[in-house]
Amino acid sequence: MIEFEQVRKIYPKAGGAALDGVSLRVAQGEVFGVIGQSGAGKSTLIRLINGLEKPTDGRVVLDGADVGALPPAGLRGLRRRIGMIFQHFNLLSSKTVAQNVAFPLKLAGTPQAEIDRRVAELLARVGLADHAAKYPAQLSGGQKQRVGIARALATNPSVLLCDEATSALDPETTDQILALLADLNRELGLTIVLITHEMEVIRRICHRVAVLERGQVVETGEVADVFLHPKNAVTRRMLADAGLEDDAIPADGSALRLTFRGASTYEPILGRIARETGVDYSILSGRIDRIRDEPYGQLTVALIGGDVAEARRRLEAAGVQVEAAR
Repeated sequence: MIEFEQVRKIYPKAGGAALDGVSLRVAQGEVFGVIGQSGAGKSTLIRLINGLEKPTDGRVVLDGADVGALPPAGLRGLRRRIGMIFQHFNLLSSKTVAQNVAFPLKLAGTPQAEIDRRVAELLARVGLADHAAKYPAQLSGGQKQRVGIARALATNPSVLLCDEATSALDPETTDQILALLADLNRELGLTIVLITHEMEVIRRICHRVAVLERGQVVETGEVADVFLHPKNAVTRRMLADAGLEDDAIPADGSALRLTFRGASTYEPILGRIARETGVDYSILSGRIDRIRDEPYGQLTVALIGGDVAEARRRLEAAGVQVEAAR
């Protein structure tokens, strides 16, 4: 659906490249996360997708169209197929909830009867049917973001861009907005590109992720693979900062990391194999959680005594991924 081909974006006055040789693909119907610290190039990347910026080198292709090469009329048509929601909502304070949602439809010259029908449909979908006549100042942060989502969906886009859409929200409201986005992806087949600096947001909703650092993609892949087996130091540091990666384990190489996925997460595999092989074990750290809808468990353990080599072989035969803890 979206492809970056060796994209560079240089802002001469900034003294460097905001993006430097970025190549990645976003499949139709997936939720693709882009994560990085401030200054990594995330906002530049998302502005290249909707044509607010043009690449210095390389191409950004959306559904077969070279975004940077489109004439003004073609770009306007493309943008009607792209919805966008923002960190700070960007609602019109002088207009009601219904008028905010109707705004892009009015710009497109949609007949009033169709606008009324579409606005009612969208407000019902985001759970704000009873708030149509209210103004933004009368809404909570989560309600404002729901208005922003409804407005972004007004023109039936095929792509939804989310620029730090949950950063201004409390944890409970963030959960609600992420659940709504997941429903929209599943029910409407929307392709969603989600820009964030929060690893927890990526874990909850994304299928795949790209990690940006200083304008370059340092790691990309399925979210479960990147989270459970990060290859780049930047990714490991971000996971550790979010409490999702061990950052205090023995440095003598004696510790092992065991990764359980799916149904095996809840099975007593380690205890059973320890009894069978005479191995004692000490759990140094661990967690059980979910990545999207898939349960996983990760334990960092020290195996002591007995037949450690046989215990490791049996763990791997049972589908447990065994690796040296970093």
